[in-house]
Amino acid sequence: MIEVGIPLGFESWTANLGLAPADRDDFAMVVSTLPCTTATVFTRSLFAGPCVTVSRPVAAARTARGHVVLAKNANVATGDEGLRNALEVRERAALLAGVSSEELIIASTGVIGVQYPMDTIRTRFGALPTTGSPLDVPAIARAIMTTDTSEKVSSRRVGEATILGIAKGVGMIEPDMATMLSFIYTDAEVPAQDLDDVFRDVVQRTYNSVSIDTDTSTSDTAAIFANGAAGPVDLDLFREMLTEVCTDLVKMIARDGEGASKLIEVTVTGAITESQARTVAKTIVNSPLVKTMVHGEDPNWGRIVMAIGKCQDERTIDPAKVQVGFGDHVVYPASSAVTDLAPVRNHLAGDEVAINVDLGIGQAGWTVYGCDLTEGYIRINADYTT
Repeated sequence: MIEVGIPLGFESWTANLGLAPADRDDFAMVVSTLPCTTATVFTRSLFAGPCVTVSRPVAAARTARGHVVLAKNANVATGDEGLRNALEVRERAALLAGVSSEELIIASTGVIGVQYPMDTIRTRFGALPTTGSPLDVPAIARAIMTTDTSEKVSSRRVGEATILGIAKGVGMIEPDMATMLSFIYTDAEVPAQDLDDVFRDVVQRTYNSVSIDTDTSTSDTAAIFANGAAGPVDLDLFREMLTEVCTDLVKMIARDGEGASKLIEVTVTGAITESQARTVAKTIVNSPLVKTMVHGEDPNWGRIVMAIGKCQDERTIDPAKVQVGFGDHVVYPASSAVTDLAPVRNHLAGDEVAINVDLGIGQAGWTVYGCDLTEGYIRINADYTT
């Protein structure tokens, strides 16, 4: 059982609507009993699914009360029928919860190009209770999973308020303005514009700083719902605690990457700008050669400098000023490098590997998260639909 704080004023529904095997839920809905301020970011994929299309106008109003998620079917590349189905599912969910459909964000995740089994969905919706349960966090986190192997949940306190976050995602992860699927619920009172500003900054530093396989999902959605039931909070502390929640979730996503055996954390310092540091860090964590090097526990720092060298537009980087390390152990340049590689190998043998790069040309830095590349990733994705 995951021990988490529960914010006031949220109800939940979970069920099996016929998308997943009968032994697990594939539908999750969370709705606030009070009006909310909200902030949401979505994928920018050209093949964004109907659920994203339907949800964008709701998100723009910044007053959504909750979300609906269907797992195991992305409802992407499904044409007009897929759009009609997304609208119908959202309408049925809204009627169940007693709210307007324009107050619900809908998300869907799973196989692309398959229509919802609407006859089954309609029948099973009819059997759902019209009253939600108190927020059942583990049930919601499980219901939104696809190939995830574990629930992803984190929470923090901010004064009298609670921030609670859930997420799913282990593959097709290289976010662009959003993340796989993640939903944050809080009973803090935060004005809409402040919430939007804070959330977008936190997303950039957390969800947009994780990569499993360089592939951007067609369905990425991240949203936060603040109903104010616990009253106002210090905005700076709220930002700090929200960052911690989302960082927790990002590490869980990276650690649970498809087939992964190790979490990789790449920190780049000494950059001229944060953008430069992020570019270098992402290039390192996305390199298949770096990922396989980490999996093999091989202290081949040449693959790190190779990845840095691919950042050809970053003309201010001077190789003579770069320093590379694994954990606390500097391995490049030779003048600073450890001579005994045993401690380096010990670090690489752990389930969390830190790669640290100092560019030596500025004061900015950035951290990104990823995982190693294993035979398991190939097997999972080779067999995904057949």
